[in-house]
Amino acid sequence: MVTETYQIGVKPYDKFRLDTVIGITIFHIGAILAPIYSYIYYETIFTLVAYPMLALLIWPISHGLGLAVGYHRLLTHRGFDTPKWVEYTLTVCGLLTLQSSHIKWIAVHRRHHQETDTFNDPHSPRNGFMHSHIGWMIYTEGRLSETPFLEKYAKDLMSDPVHRFFHKFWWLPSTILALVLFAFDGIEAILWGIFIPVAVGLHFTWLVNSVCHKFGSRMFETDDDSKNNWWVALLTFGEGWHNNHHDKPVRARHGLHWYQIDFSWMLISVLKSLGLAKNIKL
Repeated sequence: MVTETYQIGVKPYDKFRLDTVIGITIFHIGAILAPIYSYIYYETIFTLVAYPMLALLIWPISHGLGLAVGYHRLLTHRGFDTPKWVEYTLTVCGLLTLQSSHIKWIAVHRRHHQETDTFNDPHSPRNGFMHSHIGWMIYTEGRLSETPFLEKYAKDLMSDPVHRFFHKFWWLPSTILALVLFAFDGIEAILWGIFIPVAVGLHFTWLVNSVCHKFGSRMFETDDDSKNNWWVALLTFGEGWHNNHHDKPVRARHGLHWYQIDFSWMLISVLKSLGLAKNIKL
């Protein structure tokens, strides 16, 4: 039986994650260097256009299919069903975001829904806006990475040997992609194909935790501070319709009106048309 060892009501910020600070810093530096590097080593107009297009190609794969559709709507909330090979493929796409292990991501998010905007929410603006955006990852609760926590909130994934492999080697897909990009066109391709999507994607994902619990409108009177924010929705493939989501977390569609653009729902609809998404919860 899994037991938790922390004391309810005492926020256990007991671990300063120097590795997280170093990692975030490196990827931000790399993202800044990408256009500078391209300017210094400018060759043709083709390369000037091709590298941003590379980042824009990887972006919907990693943060759209992988994070929003795979991590969130499929694995976290089970808003629809897919064949296992599709589930694993979406997981690999999500791992390209380099937001730690997908099992940890999902366990933390499930905890967020259980304790939304309470003292025990891992990332609520009620505990500080910057805490909800980035601080909770830097000076963090050590238990969020511990096996008892993961077993409690993501037991379904921890019992799957393939997901446990991805949990252990969450950095592997990005490493393979980096090697491919390096073989294709060296450091410049890595800066545009990995560093920019990861660095920018981190902030866009964090906006859902911070901005969408602080600024926006509400369609539903939920017991938390969740808000719908249209511009965050555009940046996160529909995840910004956050109040809609908190009203019914299992619902696969977040943009409920025609004007609430939800790119993730469009991707799920494509999977449905291909016979790869079934039992969609609406």
